[in-house]
Amino acid sequence: MLKKTILMFTILYLITLISFYFFQEKIIFQSKTYSKNYNYSFNANFEEINLKTKDGAFINGILFKVKNPKGIILYFHGNKGSLKRWGNLCLPLTGYGYDVFVIDYRGYGKSKGLRTETIMYNDVQFCYEYLLKSYDENSIIVYGRSLGGTFATYVASKNKPKLLILEATFNNMIDVMSNNLPILPYAYLLKYKFETSQLISKVNVPTIIFHGNKDRLISIDLSKKLYEKSNKKYTKFIELNGATHHNIGKFKKYKNTLIANLK
Repeated sequence: MLKKTILMFTILYLITLISFYFFQEKIIFQSKTYSKNYNYSFNANFEEINLKTKDGAFINGILFKVKNPKGIILYFHGNKGSLKRWGNLCLPLTGYGYDVFVIDYRGYGKSKGLRTETIMYNDVQFCYEYLLKSYDENSIIVYGRSLGGTFATYVASKNKPKLLILEATFNNMIDVMSNNLPILPYAYLLKYKFETSQLISKVNVPTIIFHGNKDRLISIDLSKKLYEKSNKKYTKFIELNGATHHNIGKFKKYKNTLIANLK
């Protein structure tokens, strides 16, 4: 009986391991896709932008415009949905007097092309360089939410934006997965490691990390690990008491911090 139980457990474990390896992209990237003719609708002045990459792929983005902008916020969204959702979620940032440019990663919304971790890093740098054609670098703020925190940190590690803002993000994907399902050897299985903590150690611009202590999706401990790898000379860690993964923007401490720093 014991041998049968062990055998069944082993078989189930192997099935879980193999399933995760082959379906990890669907777990990590929970995207919505749209045809190229889909029309976005936002209650704001916006322009849809399509950028063609060097390898022939397309990155679709939305540029929200304000009168007499102080600069622009380059916004990298989380792992779920598309611009249809994230456009509305990042739109309030225009209230601080900045244009906002938000993109869909490859495989999201209308964005198309082969996706790897390296390619995604190249894409976000490409988008930053696109903004440099129209905005001074000292007026560009890079903002990353959840998964987008890795891309925002990558851009800040390679450039000198005015400010890096991270919301509800993490130190690396291995720890994210281990916190949620601690039974698989993710260090060997993951094709996307997203080592944000390695990237942030190379960031030498003002940085703000927001995280709620009631976040059940990405533990605040992962942001604290990220903070420990950052340059303390530039970095502020803002813990929001009672905030979850989805409601940080409603907290007065969050808003007051942005008012003080988005001058």
